[in-house]
Amino acid sequence: MSGNTPEIISKNTIGKGKFLRFVLTTYIDSSGKKRKWEYFERINCNGIVAIVPVTDNNEFILIRQYRPPVNSYVIEFPAGLNDKGGTLEEAAERELLEETGYSAKDMIFLTEGPMSSGASGEILTVFLAKSLEFRGIGQRDETEDIEVLKVPIDGLETELSRLKSEGNHIDLKIFGLAELARKFL
Repeated sequence: MSGNTPEIISKNTIGKGKFLRFVLTTYIDSSGKKRKWEYFERINCNGIVAIVPVTDNNEFILIRQYRPPVNSYVIEFPAGLNDKGGTLEEAAERELLEETGYSAKDMIFLTEGPMSSGASGEILTVFLAKSLEFRGIGQRDETEDIEVLKVPIDGLETELSRLKSEGNHIDLKIFGLAELARKFL
């Protein structure tokens, strides 16, 4: 590498749906060569949040949700888009209630970073939710098919293995986010 800073020189939308835009970007790489890259962007979204909810009984709250792109149920932490305005923390509070029925007295920032930097510019912001109170399942999006799971923190790996053996996919973010959350517990 010559040490030049890569630079985007053009972005063109080649397809657009209700929630996503497919983009072809032309850029100059660090060696000065012109290149193209395809990826998607969210439409009308100011960030993505994930929540690591922990009960007072030392359980993680996970969700089991059908995901059409992988044609399977996926075990994951609650998550969602910041598509209704407000802060990322407010979006996390809303998504936690909507998907699990719980609200948190303590919402602690854990980390943020790209989710799939080769396919998307999405940045995920993650919060640890503590001091939970069950308030009842909120109004879910019409496409959400969700089951709420409580898993003992100390039995997470065993339970994920069992769920995988039953044909579920396990969102890989669970492993790193659970470890990060344990440092705050």
